[in-house]
Amino acid sequence: PRYKCGNQKSCPQNHFAFKITSGAANVVGPSICFEDVILMSSVKNNIGRGLNIALVDGTNGKLLKTATFDMYSG
Repeated sequence: PRYKCGNQKSCPQNHFAFKITSGAANVVGPSICFEDVILMSSVKNNIGRGLNIALVDGTNGKLLKTATFDMYSG
């Protein structure tokens, strides 16, 4: 069976499914999947080096904002 975000098992009731994948240097970018929807990825062109953050409403699961914080350049 296929589970949300490619996870190995389904989430319990009243829980959200998510998967965060780290990048590999500058070859493979990070990605954030939430409830089977890709929120951030190199394909969406909304990631960067440093911290990639997606703010999601915890009550309804709607994406509120995405941001990147470059920790290398200060």
